[in-house]
Amino acid sequence: MPLHLLKLCVGCDGIADLDDWIRERLAKRPAGSPREHVHVTRMVPKRADELVAGGSLYWVIRGEIACRQDLLRVEPFVDQEGVGRCRLVLKPQVVPVVPRPYRAFQGWRYLAAAEAPPDLDRSAPGMLAMPEEMRRELRALGLL
Repeated sequence: MPLHLLKLCVGCDGIADLDDWIRERLAKRPAGSPREHVHVTRMVPKRADELVAGGSLYWVIRGEIACRQDLLRVEPFVDQEGVGRCRLVLKPQVVPVVPRPYRAFQGWRYLAAAEAPPDLDRSAPGMLAMPEEMRRELRALGLL
């Protein structure tokens, strides 16, 4: 079973914001570059081999696990100041998942496959067409 990462998506108000941000970053890349989204983090996951064997990066947005991106590679590197960092290389496609509340935390956390929320289009196909804000409000009211 694959292992996943869980990370806060700081500065995003929703899945659409994250999607727009990724699209903007990809547009700035040189022509011919691979269509990959790179997220840089400070620490290198010790269980990188398990993560790239089918794992995803799950994003926590506004207090809930909201979406995921497939994790392709984990690339440790040293930046210009000599600080060790890590590139999480992701597919640019953002996949909404069944939202689940999650408290704020620093850094990232491992997420076992059994604990990962299912993709929204698989568990509730009609919900994907519903605006994200409406889904949030209905969940807050206990209707979803």
